[in-house]
Amino acid sequence: MATISRSNIGKQHDKISVKLDKTDYLPSFEKALKEYGRKANIPGFRKGMVPAGLIKKMYGPSLFTDEVLKTVDRELIGWIQQEKVNIFAQPLPLEADLQQLDVNNPLDYTFHFEIGLKPEFKLPDLAKAKTTRYVVTVTEEMIDNEVTRLQNRYGNMKDQEAVESEENVINVNLVEADAQGNIIEGGASKENSLLVKYFTEKKRSNWMGKKVGDQLTLSLKEAFEEKEREWIISDLGLDKTDPAAAEKYFNIILTKVGILEKKELNEEFFNQLYPGKEVKTVEEFRSKIKEEIEAYWAGQATNQLHDQLYHQLLDNAKMDFPDSFLKKWLKTQGETPKTDEEVEADFPKFTNQLKWTLISEKVVNENNIQVDPEEIRGFAKNQLFSYMGGAGLADDQPWVNDYTERMMKDRKFVEDAYHRIQTQKIFEWGAALLKPADKNIEAEAFTKMVEEHQHHHH
Repeated sequence: MATISRSNIGKQHDKISVKLDKTDYLPSFEKALKEYGRKANIPGFRKGMVPAGLIKKMYGPSLFTDEVLKTVDRELIGWIQQEKVNIFAQPLPLEADLQQLDVNNPLDYTFHFEIGLKPEFKLPDLAKAKTTRYVVTVTEEMIDNEVTRLQNRYGNMKDQEAVESEENVINVNLVEADAQGNIIEGGASKENSLLVKYFTEKKRSNWMGKKVGDQLTLSLKEAFEEKEREWIISDLGLDKTDPAAAEKYFNIILTKVGILEKKELNEEFFNQLYPGKEVKTVEEFRSKIKEEIEAYWAGQATNQLHDQLYHQLLDNAKMDFPDSFLKKWLKTQGETPKTDEEVEADFPKFTNQLKWTLISEKVVNENNIQVDPEEIRGFAKNQLFSYMGGAGLADDQPWVNDYTERMMKDRKFVEDAYHRIQTQKIFEWGAALLKPADKNIEAEAFTKMVEEHQHHHH
């Protein structure tokens, strides 16, 4: 009968020794050998009539090794389950000398393994955590900008004969050329639609009075303001990080002139945007827009609070890891073994991910957080509606249900949806325990703060 012993070899790091008596593996080895004898198809012998000695000579060594290793594996896993040992990954073999295995001389064998133990830890008291809920100030300018955006989005484009103002929309064909306007063979070219005011202040006046077929030859640097120049360079298929791209010249050929007539602010427009909401006046319209802007920034503030919650849990849940075991395990992962340098470089990020996984498991288990199939179906429907714009879609239509049921059979989708819903519930659980202090902040300052934080963590 196999005997198993355990000893500590480091922080959260134990050695397990499995001693096999030959009676633990010999019966299964002899059974496997007989099974091979019945199935073996060897020239010169009838099936099932191959001499046992020949079978043992041909297949014995590999079968013997297989049965010994299967037996030690079965005994080890059974012991871990019986003792309820909470381990990382799987046991790693120590000093495995398979040359000691001799089919002609069965012995008692001892195999050694190392295991990494998951740490015991406590979750921090979130009610005592210092956190901030940012309240973004919604200004009249923000409302004005959104009103203008909606008027432009739903407005009508009217053709004009010539460029008359900076608000004109012009369709142009950009063709790479030299400074004299000679086209460069194989150079970049692209059709685009631009506002005249996207051009630099010096060059806007050059467009006044221009008609279809007219052109300007300009370098991108002198033609466009920096903000617009960046996306135009990318749109042309050039490298926006290459300073030489901005120095390139283009013939900018006018192909169409238009002016955007903004949508009039009236009850018909309000009803188009907010059907059935009884929005009748400009004041009510602006109030509705303000609500939407506030809701957007409240959502952003909640995401930022969740980020604070993540760091509170990660930074204040103290736990010890079996570093040497995990580094050895990490080295073996992937298609090719990692070098010691690669393991050291990856280890801080790896342990952070491991720590968050353990925290998540603890929160889920201690608070009985569950995800049921209906929630995953709801997630699939919401994802579908977001792809399609969401407007006027009823979730009880047959094709919607067909899509949902098809996604429920997609294992990868279900696993991803389960994880995302569970993570959201973990953050909702934690956020309910926080007692954040409210702090007013301007939208620009809030956005800059979030961007700097994201940059710091990438």
